[in-house]
Amino acid sequence: MGTSRRWTARELIDLVVDEGTYESWDSAVDISGHSEAYQAALRAAADKAGTDESVLTGRGDVRGRPFAFVVNEFAFLAGSIGIAAAARIAAAVRRATAEGLPVVASTASGGTRMQEGTRAFVQMVEISRALMEHRAAGLPYIVHLRHPTTGGVYASWGSLGHVTVAEPGALVGFLGPKVYEALEGEPFPEGVQVAENLAAKGIIDAVVLAEELPALLDQALGVLVDPATAASLERRTPVAEGTTSDHPVWEDIELTRAEGRVGVRDLLRYGAAGTLRLRGTDEGERDDSVLIALTRLDGQPCVLVGQDRSRQSGAAAMGPGALREALRAMNLAEELGLPLVTIIDTPGAELSAEAEEGAMAGEIARCIARLVTMSVPTVSVILGQGCGGGALALLPARTVLATERGWLSPLPPEGASVIVHGDTSHAAEMAAEQKVGALDLLASGDVHAVIPERAEDTPETLARAVAAEVAARLTAG
Repeated sequence: MGTSRRWTARELIDLVVDEGTYESWDSAVDISGHSEAYQAALRAAADKAGTDESVLTGRGDVRGRPFAFVVNEFAFLAGSIGIAAAARIAAAVRRATAEGLPVVASTASGGTRMQEGTRAFVQMVEISRALMEHRAAGLPYIVHLRHPTTGGVYASWGSLGHVTVAEPGALVGFLGPKVYEALEGEPFPEGVQVAENLAAKGIIDAVVLAEELPALLDQALGVLVDPATAASLERRTPVAEGTTSDHPVWEDIELTRAEGRVGVRDLLRYGAAGTLRLRGTDEGERDDSVLIALTRLDGQPCVLVGQDRSRQSGAAAMGPGALREALRAMNLAEELGLPLVTIIDTPGAELSAEAEEGAMAGEIARCIARLVTMSVPTVSVILGQGCGGGALALLPARTVLATERGWLSPLPPEGASVIVHGDTSHAAEMAAEQKVGALDLLASGDVHAVIPERAEDTPETLARAVAAEVAARLTAG
């Protein structure tokens, strides 16, 4: 697969930074301590690249929002990072931290500079230290991987973003394929170290053209930086405590299982704005049965993690990787100081040998443990099916909501029927006896509020009602 055009550092800065807002943070580089031969190589590189080093740093605005940037110039000795370049990056990150600015890094590098040896190599630690100080301050770090990004750059500041994207067709990998072939005597397998494959494997969030970068940063910073805005959706009066259902709970179960029932995608489509989908754990796993996003629900910025019922079936149940994605969302929300919203809508977690060996039980436990110890506002919504440990993993928020037809049970009612009666024919009876319905959960105190459903509701109208109620609860703190 071919790559997109190769952008120079200055071209990329001009593309992203609002006109008239660019400010360089770079001081002159002193090369006098190097050998004559290396000084000559550095001067030749500067002439070729039109830059004094392999990175440019500074600040500017993107769509009116201030940010700091670190941009590689590949034409300068293959974008390699020597001691001076590393010091420049670390200084820029620390200045951004002091000034409370998000950092955007765009990499294009073969790694650390071989001419400077081990001393340059270990500077990746100092860059990483500065970035973790930045993240510890609750400030965003966004990474844009260009072609090529390999070696120590990818294995340090190229892989520490809250959000990470790459340009189409970009070579991105730990080991340069030429080095591998020279050492191993055979070519590296094709298609592995390619941006599209990394996105498919859940290592990066998306493949994005450079021309789309300003819009992506606008979306991301719109959630990560901008304050909440006024609500615009109609909020329904929650169901009164003590209300009893006028129909068997089995009707609710059948309704939530039916085609056309509201789902998390409807919630984002009709009740949210400025949504930026994140994909995978960023550690090499991706399970589309869970969806994570930076978004604004009725004006309230948040991290959302939701179980996507449209991607769950007997053949594609929610596996442990999905819960590791949920943990990523929880950790992002906590680190960035954003509210977390969890959406429960699952027929149950995967039951298989693979799920057992993938630590399904442990991932459920870790999600519960993380959720109950978060310091940011948290809201969970039982949107429809709330079945088993997979549902429990996203349940224990500070505020728990349910739609009127939502339900929560330790097993599918058919499974409970098998355990108690030896067959599935008593499923409806078991559901009633176990008090799985939203109104029963409200009466028991396991749900704090129930969002009323109307006979004329469509996925759009119910999604808007859910978003309005979540936003109201987040506003209330």
